[in-house]
Amino acid sequence: MLSATVGVGVFTFSEYLFKLGMSRKDTEPVPQNNQLKFAYEYYRYVDWFHAIPKDEWILHEEETGEKMVASYIPAAVPTKKTIIMAHGVGCNRETMANFMKLYHDLGFNVLAPDDRAHGDSDGKYVSYGWTDRIDYKRWINMVLYKVGLDSEILMFGISMGAGIVTMLSGEKLPKQVKAMIADCGYTNVGDEFNYLLKERFHLPPYPFEPLVSAINWHRVGYRLHNASCTDALKKNTLPTLFIHGGSDIYVPSYMSCINYNASKGPKQLWIVPNAGHEESFWKNPVAYKEKVKEFVKTYM
Repeated sequence: MLSATVGVGVFTFSEYLFKLGMSRKDTEPVPQNNQLKFAYEYYRYVDWFHAIPKDEWILHEEETGEKMVASYIPAAVPTKKTIIMAHGVGCNRETMANFMKLYHDLGFNVLAPDDRAHGDSDGKYVSYGWTDRIDYKRWINMVLYKVGLDSEILMFGISMGAGIVTMLSGEKLPKQVKAMIADCGYTNVGDEFNYLLKERFHLPPYPFEPLVSAINWHRVGYRLHNASCTDALKKNTLPTLFIHGGSDIYVPSYMSCINYNASKGPKQLWIVPNAGHEESFWKNPVAYKEKVKEFVKTYM
């Protein structure tokens, strides 16, 4: 009787973990307590985003009828250079306003989607890059259609968004995709799940990771460790800049080191001292912009 009770408890908690991580994120993003020191600057960027002229682009998934939504901000001076950016879990395209302005100031057209199961985009479950990588292949094709076949495309993602673009790196991509930047990405979804399971709940991977992985496979279509940025990067030949905060306790910086070592193309790694998760830009915006500018100048 006791073992049956324990089994039910383990499954119930695994179901809770699945819903906690994978359920649609509709809550309006706000700065966390450790990010309040950056809130004033953050909302200045958000105001800029709301004020600047932009278009709304929409993708329609023919098989499911799902709709994906993005904001497109054309460059001040007409150009064929476009950046496609991917936000983190629980965020939306508005939260990328600081990066939109950074790349807009560098002369790029900016395409910033709401990722699957976030913001104005459809989707029941967050897939942490696995399904998103297919959505982003379609966003790339839309840029080629709307901006032109002579486009030069830069991919950028932060946190889950870094997971999206690095998983995408293992796909066959159009020649117009020239480079990518991954800020504080993970190795694979299973590794990140196990890390947070230990840090937040003080629990071992077994039996929770296999159970959550099985639930996720039945409902979302993949097992957690199969959603691997590292494996995809083993096929990557694109120039890639990896950025990570040295004090990140949500996605540890060693994961970017592993991804850097796996990537087969030209690559750079920048570990930002004393920066927490998604804080590298905010710790030193000038240095961040210069690092990006140098990378773009080299490879685009």
